[in-house]
Amino acid sequence: MNQIQFAHPWALAFLLLLPLLAYLRGHWGKAAAVQYSGLSLFGDLARGRKIKPGGWLSALRFLALLCFIVALARPQKVDSSTQVQESGIDMMLAIDLSPSMDALDYHKDDGEEISRVEVVRETVGSFIQARPNDRIGMVVFAGEAYLMSPLTLDHAWLLQNVDRLQVGLAGDATAIGSALAACANRLRDEPGKSKIIVLLTDGANNAGKITPFAAAEAAHALGIKIYTIGAGSADVAKFPVHDAFGRVTYTTIPVDIDNDALQKIADIGGGKFFRAADYDTLKHVYEEINKLETTAAAVKHFQHVREYFVFALYPGLLFLGFEIGLAHTRWRRVP
Repeated sequence: MNQIQFAHPWALAFLLLLPLLAYLRGHWGKAAAVQYSGLSLFGDLARGRKIKPGGWLSALRFLALLCFIVALARPQKVDSSTQVQESGIDMMLAIDLSPSMDALDYHKDDGEEISRVEVVRETVGSFIQARPNDRIGMVVFAGEAYLMSPLTLDHAWLLQNVDRLQVGLAGDATAIGSALAACANRLRDEPGKSKIIVLLTDGANNAGKITPFAAAEAAHALGIKIYTIGAGSADVAKFPVHDAFGRVTYTTIPVDIDNDALQKIADIGGGKFFRAADYDTLKHVYEEINKLETTAAAVKHFQHVREYFVFALYPGLLFLGFEIGLAHTRWRRVP
């Protein structure tokens, strides 16, 4: 970034004295060296000479003072730049989109009911925005696991995919092991030093060909840390049901989160298990993970300063030299 600044900006306040000095000089100059009774003797001389030497000399002196004051303020051109070196994290988000994610067991601060998947869209979006230097990908799962986004730094595109999250994209059931395996497969060959899986589910593993513990062991062997989140209320949840005519009725379904399994997966993966039973807790879970997995940054500032006071000093010396020189020639004052 380039900018013009003054090293001693306070010196510019002296500019305010110049008009005052000019005023005082015009009203209280030196007493006349020669006294006479009238101006008639100089009438012809005044008519023949149009130049006022005293005015020119004063102007040169004030221009010199102006330049000296600006030089004293030291105008500078500053070229500054900042170099930031970031050490990002490679992270895969595994999001459960089984039918139970439509359950309405979360409530906002104003009491409004909100589904689990709506809260996930909101909290995951905020989590991604808070980590601009990380490569983040996303796998969604239910009965099968599907890649929603590969690892990317294009978080704007990733957030568009988060907004598209809805129940039904990955079938029924809950294949936690398949989701972990899909995430680990995406991270296995990445060169990053830190590799993370954040898995969110509201159920227990009941589908897939690989068990969650086997997938967690494989991920751990690849140097991948695993965080697990159990989403949903403690007992039963309100669930919308659509009849043949498209009308919505509500029933209750049991909350079937396997807390012990999620805890064991996190232990195997060297991470942490979080239980998010309400809206605020789920938001804070992602905030806590964001604090636990920090990225290192080295910031260097460079600044090059060019001095420009000479462009005011030299003209000031030139004006002062003219004023002194002319004062000792034909414009010399009578003492």
